[in-house]
Amino acid sequence: MSPRIFVIDDDRAVRFVLTEALRDAGFDVHAFDSADAALLALSKGERADLVFTDVRMPGTDGLGLLDALGQRYPELPVVVMSAYTDVATTAGAFRRGARDYLPKPFDLDMPVQLARDLLKDREGIAASAAAPPPPPAAAALVGVSAPMRELFRAVGRYAQLPLAVLVTGETGTGKELVARALHAESPRAAKPFVALNTAAIPAELLESELFGHEAGAFTGATRRYVGRFEQADGGTLFLDEIGDMAEALQTRLLRVLAEGEFFRVGGRELIRVDVRVIAATHQDLTRRVSEGRFREDLLHRLDVLRLRLPPLRERAEDIPLLAAGFISEAAQAMALGPRRLAPAALDRLARHGWPGNVRELRNVCFRLVALAAGERIPAAAVDAALRDSRGIDAGSGGAGWREALAAVVHEQLRSGAQGVAEPMRQAFEETLLAAALEHHDGHRLHAATQLGVGRNTLARKLGPGRRGRKPGSCDA
Repeated sequence: MSPRIFVIDDDRAVRFVLTEALRDAGFDVHAFDSADAALLALSKGERADLVFTDVRMPGTDGLGLLDALGQRYPELPVVVMSAYTDVATTAGAFRRGARDYLPKPFDLDMPVQLARDLLKDREGIAASAAAPPPPPAAAALVGVSAPMRELFRAVGRYAQLPLAVLVTGETGTGKELVARALHAESPRAAKPFVALNTAAIPAELLESELFGHEAGAFTGATRRYVGRFEQADGGTLFLDEIGDMAEALQTRLLRVLAEGEFFRVGGRELIRVDVRVIAATHQDLTRRVSEGRFREDLLHRLDVLRLRLPPLRERAEDIPLLAAGFISEAAQAMALGPRRLAPAALDRLARHGWPGNVRELRNVCFRLVALAAGERIPAAAVDAALRDSRGIDAGSGGAGWREALAAVVHEQLRSGAQGVAEPMRQAFEETLLAAALEHHDGHRLHAATQLGVGRNTLARKLGPGRRGRKPGSCDA
């Protein structure tokens, strides 16, 4: 059965030419001179697989048709045609669910090719409708490859043991996901999981961050602060990038691991905790020991059990599953409809070396969704996204926020909003400062120091409602 296309246009000449072009391409085409006539046909049971509609027509116009189809036939793809290509009309069409927009006049090859692409998308979605959705790759470890199956078995065994674990692997492989899985499957699952990237905290602040401090311990410490070890009491403390820790702090950490007790900075009260430590690194700690940059006795304390997370290039079989999960996650985050990768696009992803590992794949998938014109993402889009990523340190994680920001900008521009630069700049700055404050549990000094701004600047920009901890909590 040939796909059926509705062509709706009050201009007889346009209606005739487009109908004939689509019929010559092998489609079953029904033409209508008004949106109301097309809606009536649908209400009487006529089938349509794709709709081409003009915008400005007597009676129900093209935008009104989009609203009606969105309520009654939400899966029916619609292409809007118009000689009026102003921002408001274009944005209004996409806002109401139009799949694409053709400005008149157009070459007849354009709607024919567009029909082929959109109907292929529709067939692919229908064929996969019965399949279960892919697991959320960003929130869980996923994989079907032999290295990942072995990792899953090890996580299942190690989770039950009250021993320290060292997770090794290249940057971007997902070491924190391993730590979270170990915690979630352990007898400590109901207790806190606390994560800290030790390389992201200035050395002079890391001791306070780990062990807490008393009021007056140093300039700016106006209240007691409960450190990460106390926060994780009874649960799990994940220390990422442990290989970068300063030697003095290595000594304090060793004592805590050996004795389960410590003093807060500036304190005299001995604090006892029951914490399982999971450490992670992308570095060769044995070599750092031989170089005198990491304590051998601390390595022995941390490396009781070891898990190696394989790089993505060693688990290429997992790329389709991971990519499908990231594409779905990105589409949901951007409030878009379903998106899927063409087979050639998946093949292109599988052939990439992925120096930034899973993190780089996630960033590329978000970029693909943000810039995709339709449901089906072609191989050419993957090539462009990979070219764009070459100038970015894929292992740094620095690209992800750019994709999210770009998606918001595109949405604002599609909506026809004006003067968006200043409000978005302010929103970005406020989000940056508020996130830093939240990360440091309300410590204005810590947040300002890591950001490289003045403490007063942070307080002023956040405003009176966001100047520190919530009532009843501690501050520095």
